[in-house]
Amino acid sequence: MWAVQGTLAAVFVVGARQAIPSRSTLISRMPWTADFPGAAIRLIGIAELAGAAGLVLPAVTGIAPVLTPLAATGLALTMTLAAIFHARRHEYAAIPLTVVLFVAAAFTAWARFGPYTT
Repeated sequence: MWAVQGTLAAVFVVGARQAIPSRSTLISRMPWTADFPGAAIRLIGIAELAGAAGLVLPAVTGIAPVLTPLAATGLALTMTLAAIFHARRHEYAAIPLTVVLFVAAAFTAWARFGPYTT
């Protein structure tokens, strides 16, 4: 369980870091960012970073551990919306990773809400 959470958190931290560069760099790396204002891209990055922290910190510290499955649920929802967005743009190459991240986040939410909370 921890391996899934840690890997998922690391992937989202790396993804959130990609929202930091200049707008032109972002557009060259991820063409879909041209469809959003810079503030929206930063907000997505901040949400992913908060979700990554929420996957690990509450469970590790024991402080408000219910936040871990809530963070996982939020990230699963984010990946659902990302898959829909990429499908509408015919960016099918981006969808498999999005689905894998969705499955990992949904699994984490299920396990942490359920009987496997430790």
